[in-house]
Amino acid sequence: MDAPVAAPARAGARDLTQGPILQTLIAFSAPTLLSNVLQSLNGSVNAIWVGRLLGGDALAATANANVVMFLVFAGVFGFGMAATIKVGQAFGAGNVDSARRTFGSAVGLCVGLSAIVAGAGWIFAPALLRAMATPPEVFQYALDYLRVIFVSMPASMITLMIGMGLRGAGDAQTSLRFMILSVVLDVGLNPLLIGGIGPFPRLGIAGSAAATTVSALVSMLALLVYVYARNLPLRLKGAELGYLVPRADELRYIVGKGLPMGAQMLIVSLAGIVMVGLVNREGATFSAAYGASLQLWNYLQMPALAISAAVSAMAAQAIGAGLAQRLGQITRAGIGLNLAITGAMTVLVLLFDRPVLGLFLGASSPAVELARHIQYLAIWTYILFGVTIVLFGTMRAGGAVLAPLVILSISMYPVRLGFYALTRDLLGSNALWLSFTVGSTVSMVLAILAYRRSSWRARARAVAPEQCAEETHADGDCAGRMAPAL
Repeated sequence: MDAPVAAPARAGARDLTQGPILQTLIAFSAPTLLSNVLQSLNGSVNAIWVGRLLGGDALAATANANVVMFLVFAGVFGFGMAATIKVGQAFGAGNVDSARRTFGSAVGLCVGLSAIVAGAGWIFAPALLRAMATPPEVFQYALDYLRVIFVSMPASMITLMIGMGLRGAGDAQTSLRFMILSVVLDVGLNPLLIGGIGPFPRLGIAGSAAATTVSALVSMLALLVYVYARNLPLRLKGAELGYLVPRADELRYIVGKGLPMGAQMLIVSLAGIVMVGLVNREGATFSAAYGASLQLWNYLQMPALAISAAVSAMAAQAIGAGLAQRLGQITRAGIGLNLAITGAMTVLVLLFDRPVLGLFLGASSPAVELARHIQYLAIWTYILFGVTIVLFGTMRAGGAVLAPLVILSISMYPVRLGFYALTRDLLGSNALWLSFTVGSTVSMVLAILAYRRSSWRARARAVAPEQCAEETHADGDCAGRMAPAL
């Protein structure tokens, strides 16, 4: 086992506690943002292949299956985020062995869960689709697609967990490289396996899922080879492989913190489903306009998500290193960067909304003008959402995960839906679009209030001494790096 060293000194790790904060934040969040964009583009291109080669029923089937997969990945994301934070805290304290223990427990948990979910998903896929009231003409397509996708889950989950662990170590570049590999393979294999082009078998919709499975497996294996070939700091060797058997204390942290963070994604997703139902009641034109708007909003929220992830990693390392004075600076830099990027994107969307919306709806569609109207009323929610999510990023680095869950639950349901119910008769359909901005305003105000509370800061203050106690530094300097207060 390696002798304890400061994590940033190792290849593949980056010290996020040093240097100009804004510059570090931009450099660290950019790969995550690009990964998010690539994932969305991958899904869009694959949808085009399925729709063009197999038709509308097959495309609808992938949408039904993807709802199930999102719910599964929400839980894994929460566990991965919890591991990212604790790995970041350990690296901030210079405790590589502690980071590996957390990482090993997270990967071990992920492997076990993914194997169970893959097997259960294959068996219970028909019941899941019936529970979702999947239309009969779409059912068999969705079943074929979903079962193969479940097979891909272990590789996809392991790759996700490794990438999030590496981000905790300050390395966002590695996961981006293998995301690019996965996307290229998935997009390239989709038409070949769907249509049976060249030497490839004609698999229909299962071919699209098979392309995803192959790309996930190849990407995972290539990532593992790279981690060990480059001797990245989270690689496990020899006795360290025993860390893959999850320890009780690590599991308590990963599951205890991960479940609320995964639940946050579910809260947002379920609120989105409710809004789709309300919009559908307004008629087909409204549904089309809202659907086109969602395509644009999907990209508008990406900067905030990437910046928030980067803020979490930077704040976690700062907490681990006892550099309390950087927390406020990191948060302010994250908010400022989000306002600049999301604000600029919002202005561009509003300036060029007609031609962009026409790409989705057709230039002559009556839904274009309605979609433009929706943009002017609701698009501001993503600027406010960005402030909220950055504040949550700092708070979760300090272990505060229940407050964001409660705030999102309040803003998404009693506030957003309550505003709609109370103003529907007065404002008509505009009550729907304004409810987005009202809900986001409330969530931002509540997030600011929660961020200013001292309770989560007091809990975070105890993190670095615990990390120091786990490791004996040669220079005895760990305690000396502690800041007096957060």
